[in-house]
Amino acid sequence: MDIKSNIFKCGKILFSTKGFKKTNIKEIAGMAGIGVGTFYNYYKSKEQLFIEIYIQENEKLKSRLIETLDLDQEPVKLINQLLMENFEAIHANPILKEWYSQDFYKELEQYYRNESGKNIDSIRGFYLDLLKNWKSQGKIRGDIDDELLPVFFDSLISIDTHKDEIGIQHFPQIMHYLIEFIIQGLTNHHK
Repeated sequence: MDIKSNIFKCGKILFSTKGFKKTNIKEIAGMAGIGVGTFYNYYKSKEQLFIEIYIQENEKLKSRLIETLDLDQEPVKLINQLLMENFEAIHANPILKEWYSQDFYKELEQYYRNESGKNIDSIRGFYLDLLKNWKSQGKIRGDIDDELLPVFFDSLISIDTHKDEIGIQHFPQIMHYLIEFIIQGLTNHHK
């Protein structure tokens, strides 16, 4: 295995077990059997390595979701299935789960601004395409700004990360209702 893919593999193991914040370059290098200096020949930072791992995991999840979904079913059913599977997958995957941690955001915000050309969250892109498609077919209200469409789902994810405050006993019931209300609201035509 070449050095770069070995660093990638060791990084993925450590980030999955210890989390982004608690993992340091020295440990990744140690596990990969290289010096810290060698790490920097391949990645300029821990953030860069993490983002590459994150993008790969996100793409894998997206492919899996696309394979299991029937894209021709009713929008309400489809989005509900998509979101539920997405939430479950994120919670089951420590790498993807980092996306919602405050530390990750603080540390990586800067990185995103610099790399803003990249679409880091491909699942969000997939939603957006679906929603824009439905909007052009007249399945979604025309009076809602395109830029707001993904924000409805971003807000669900925020709620998901605060489930302790809302009360774990109300999950996932409240999630199902909110998804249903949002989709009904988006698909009910304004008279």
